[in-house]
Amino acid sequence: METTGDLIAYPERLSLLKLILSVMLPYGLRSHLTKCEDQVILQLNQNWKMKLSLILMKIVGYVAGPLKALGILVEFLLNLFSQNGGLLRTLFSLLNGSMIIPKRGSEEFLSLIGHLERRTDLYKSISKDDLSVMEGGDRVFADISAMASTLAYENKLVIRKRVNQHWKMHFVEFFDFWDDHLQKKSTQAFVLCDKEIDAKLILVAFRGTQLFDADDYITDLDFSWYDYAQIGKVHLGFLEALGLANRSIDKKYSHHLETQDINKPLAYFVLCQKLKTLLQIHKNAKLIVTGHSLGGALAILFSAMLFVNEEDKLLENLLAIYTFGQPRVGDKEFGDFMDSTVNQPTPRYFRVVYSNDLIPRLPFDDGLFKYKHFGVCLYYNCFYHQKNLAEAPNRDLSLLFFIPIRITAIWELLQCLVLHYIRGESFKETTLSIISRIF
Repeated sequence: METTGDLIAYPERLSLLKLILSVMLPYGLRSHLTKCEDQVILQLNQNWKMKLSLILMKIVGYVAGPLKALGILVEFLLNLFSQNGGLLRTLFSLLNGSMIIPKRGSEEFLSLIGHLERRTDLYKSISKDDLSVMEGGDRVFADISAMASTLAYENKLVIRKRVNQHWKMHFVEFFDFWDDHLQKKSTQAFVLCDKEIDAKLILVAFRGTQLFDADDYITDLDFSWYDYAQIGKVHLGFLEALGLANRSIDKKYSHHLETQDINKPLAYFVLCQKLKTLLQIHKNAKLIVTGHSLGGALAILFSAMLFVNEEDKLLENLLAIYTFGQPRVGDKEFGDFMDSTVNQPTPRYFRVVYSNDLIPRLPFDDGLFKYKHFGVCLYYNCFYHQKNLAEAPNRDLSLLFFIPIRITAIWELLQCLVLHYIRGESFKETTLSIISRIF
């Protein structure tokens, strides 16, 4: 697809020292940005948010190795203690020689997210047999989507066990997709059906930003875009994660990588083919796409590209897109395109934002970047009261909100200690979750 007006950053080519100096001095960065119009270059060199983003991307890149090692250590210790019954019992089992050594990738090995959120069962008051008569906005779909978005952070065996044994559904497949720009597998997703035969629901869940994955942070911080004549400006990092772009080569495309190495599966093409195959088997099934954080961005962008590429069969069966804590993925033109497609004739896109979550306020919506959300924001404040808004408060992280955000954080910490006494055990947080709120 031919495009114009791109803005593409190459942080790996930038000196961290020059970046820091550019914040303090009138230092230009033109040589490190390509396909960028002259008037945009002038704005870039005056935009501290852009320079700060590049500095953070650079720093995160430097600490990628230690960050990954820290993640391996933290998750090993968490699983060591949990599988042996806590810290004291772990020490006792070490002394008597019965200590269980957790195995990464096993069906018992949970991620950090899995230790923070220990709920395993779906919302119990709605029967799975009612799936075929519900609409996209029903509570059952919101619950399944939220749980699937959380489960997407786990390994294949944990996901399969949770879907098959706890949810009594059918696990289809887990995917680890190739990012052609990063030259590594960095995008994960899984697919489930509500039952193995004559399914009424097919769900795709994308994994979100992982705490110890530097590549995910760099993608979230990136502000680069491709400007598509048909749909507007679209976040380049998210396109690359879906296998639909590569800033490293001087070529834009949507299909020229479709004939790919089997060992380098690209998310958009593989998932499209998988969903088409499933819909041939389950002819009456409806499709839901979901994800949290980065996964939410991939979920809505994947759905957008179905419209761009006129995947009519998939679109006919698309029931809803649920995203949680999703960053912005495009400009106003992109939002208008999506409102005229995915939200017509009835809304199918449900974007959930909680309180002061940072990620939904990135990339910036300012005079230069103009990234914008679209559709209705299902905003939950710190009292868990929902409001339907066009945009969450403090949309661009104004420093004026720093003190209110800190006050809210203190309130949330106090609230989490007592809320389960008021609203029931489902609101009880783990000790690790409470500790994480302190830090």
